[in-house]
Amino acid sequence: MNVVILGATKGMGRALARLCAESGDRVFLLGRDAEDLRRSSADLSVRGGQHQTISYAHCDLEQSETFEPAMEQAKQALGHIDAVVVTAGQFATQDKLESDTVLLERLLRVNFVNTVLFCEVARKLLLAQGGGTLCVFGSVAGDRARKPVVLYGASKAGLAAYLNGLDHKYYASGLRVICVRPGFVKTGMTAGLRPPPFAGEPEQVARDVRSALLCPRPVVYTPLVWELVMDAISLLPRAVMRRINF
Repeated sequence: MNVVILGATKGMGRALARLCAESGDRVFLLGRDAEDLRRSSADLSVRGGQHQTISYAHCDLEQSETFEPAMEQAKQALGHIDAVVVTAGQFATQDKLESDTVLLERLLRVNFVNTVLFCEVARKLLLAQGGGTLCVFGSVAGDRARKPVVLYGASKAGLAAYLNGLDHKYYASGLRVICVRPGFVKTGMTAGLRPPPFAGEPEQVARDVRSALLCPRPVVYTPLVWELVMDAISLLPRAVMRRINF
């Protein structure tokens, strides 16, 4: 499997890149930090077993002008691309977002507007070659509005709606769309936050996502327990949601 991963140098993206390399996949890395990309490339080249060279390109979700050149480099390196995975994104607490308009604008732009723009570049490339899989990390925060994640959740809800629409429109053309909805996962992004009892690890997420890449399905909750949690939350009346702080 030939896989392009945006956000492959940290957290869940790094875990997925390592798993793919160890499983014999050809991986192309996209990220914004040149030194992180270089180190990740060296690490994955060894983990690949056959000491394959792992190529990479600069791609920054805050700079939409980097999207097309980065994907073109990936196409040249891999030839046929089986899957494009977007793990990159931003998180901030509700309190910080409410008090910092600049931070809020940045988060909304990265998590929704520019992620959609990158996906459009990837979609066109995949369809031009006859199809492929577009796998994008959303969040359970986008499933239903909740007090602690009103603004972050809104950015992920919009992204989920976009991905759902892509699935409807382009499935018959060979595009397989996956919206990954992680619950709480222990990464640098969630450092300093109190994890729930069923918090996940990046390696577990990586296993779930690679399994979905091999057999695509529209929505992937990871860890799986979060699907049950969100099903339960979806049944709570609005009056209850107004009173609880979850």
